[in-house]
Amino acid sequence: MPIRAAVAAFVLSLAINDTAAATDAAPGDILIVTATRTEIPLSDAIVPVTVITREDIELSLATDLAELLRFEAGIDIGRNGGPGQASSIFLRGTESNHTLVLIDGVRINPGTLGGAAIQHIAPEIIERVEIVKGARSALFGTDAIGGVINIITRRARDAYLESSVGGGSFDTRSGYVSGGNHGMNGEFGITLDWQSTEGYAPRADSDIKRGYDNLTANLYAARRVGRNEISIRRWQTDGTAEYLDFFLSPVDQDFRNSTTAVELSSKVSANATSTLIASFMQDEITQNQVDDFVESERISFDWQYSQAFAGHTVTGGLFAMDETASTLSFGSGFEEDTAVRAAFLQDQWSRNGHKTFVAVRLTDHEAFGKHTTWNAEYAYLINAAWTLNVGLGHAFRAPDATDRFGFGGNPGLNPELADDAQFGLRYSPSNGHSVDIELYGNDIDDLIEFDLQTFELQNISKAEIRGAQVGYEYRGDRFVIRTEVSKQRAENAATGERLLRRAEETATLSYTQDIGSHRIGVSLVASGAREDFGGVKLDGYVVANLSGQISLGKRWAVHARIENLLDTEYETAANFRMQQRSGLVELKYRWN
Repeated sequence: MPIRAAVAAFVLSLAINDTAAATDAAPGDILIVTATRTEIPLSDAIVPVTVITREDIELSLATDLAELLRFEAGIDIGRNGGPGQASSIFLRGTESNHTLVLIDGVRINPGTLGGAAIQHIAPEIIERVEIVKGARSALFGTDAIGGVINIITRRARDAYLESSVGGGSFDTRSGYVSGGNHGMNGEFGITLDWQSTEGYAPRADSDIKRGYDNLTANLYAARRVGRNEISIRRWQTDGTAEYLDFFLSPVDQDFRNSTTAVELSSKVSANATSTLIASFMQDEITQNQVDDFVESERISFDWQYSQAFAGHTVTGGLFAMDETASTLSFGSGFEEDTAVRAAFLQDQWSRNGHKTFVAVRLTDHEAFGKHTTWNAEYAYLINAAWTLNVGLGHAFRAPDATDRFGFGGNPGLNPELADDAQFGLRYSPSNGHSVDIELYGNDIDDLIEFDLQTFELQNISKAEIRGAQVGYEYRGDRFVIRTEVSKQRAENAATGERLLRRAEETATLSYTQDIGSHRIGVSLVASGAREDFGGVKLDGYVVANLSGQISLGKRWAVHARIENLLDTEYETAANFRMQQRSGLVELKYRWN
């Protein structure tokens, strides 16, 4: 399916007649887009969806996306030391390259290294983070075996200007400015964020400190003309990350990650919408002591058309992607071009307490041929308080260029195929309490793992993941408490060996309290032991953060955080220290 087919289909859709009818949401309910590729209330999502709101982000005072995600049960973060160091997501026991990361719907997983550079994503650009758990290849294609994390960037609801300066431990300095305006015929906004730190010694076998610098810019503008809206978005982060090489020598690398997207949305009828997103993604790493580099570029066209009928909404679309991945390492490298074409169709249906969601996607991958992926989900509202849900999904991940041609690569690798199942029960009366029980399983055929005998990536026979999670939340007038406990087993089905860097038990707790116009929050994560390469066993740990916001009037506030309040010594990747007890203070101004 050539790229021009997506453009032609969009033009034809405009000739039909106005986006799907607005979704009714209860007061206070959050609207999400990732679970179904269409806007629905969070309470209508059949599969588990977690939303990290702007309010959560501001209270956390997190410096990157990895810090936000690590306090979510079911997510293990593996980090090679401090700020700016390589970080990996293990969602529900799947591999670090099995979670698809999007920025405003545009995939940022590179074609070279698999996992997105979450350590470089500044929270100040984020309005909310939507985390959808479970296979989602039918909606988003390859990589979405474990789930999808969609970063929704900030938008102006009205005219505003916001800025801050901050500093803290390890000679950390930060500052940002954000502003925008929203009118009848359009909107615009810009956020600039700067971070710099001298850092600490990230390796357990060295006392050499390594620092980090990052400058992030996020810009957007939209214009409405009649029933159409055209918008342009640009996100870019670049800087320098210092680290220690294999021989403990201090080295550093420059990085740049960016996305540019142009979106055209049209109301075709009172109950139908057409949306086309043309995007360009770039991911670059350049070593400063040698000529080595890693670069990934991707051009994508993603078009979808939604039509609402009585009781259900049908959505279909086309996707086209052309990607170039290149690298140079120790004098050898590769350059690989890959084309992917796909078509998808889905239906959401709701009647008399029953909800269903069915989606199918046909993907034609230049290197790995045709694959059909699907999702089938059902929810039943037992009564006003109890909801039961079940979901099934089939997903796949095509090996990236580094898997095939990089160090330890294997050109003969097969795609990874996953069959995912989940069952849930939710109790949510109208008194502020809610309880969620989730059971899940994921069987992954041809899982790609590094073989320490051959020093080459291989497809193992099968991986089996089984897990359960229980969550409780209470929202009072002045405070919110939330806790989750998860238990999982992720193993090689042939040998019974545990998959690396995943904890079997995790518990999280968060508590926020409003005190007049001020706010205080406590976040805690307790993680069980995990295994790492070479038979190393990493001990379990408990980490707590304390944060607070002190209002200094209508426009000024002081935000502060104590990281690792208990001063726990722990590692999420063997021989890499995590941050000890430290502090950060920020003076913030907002006008609107």
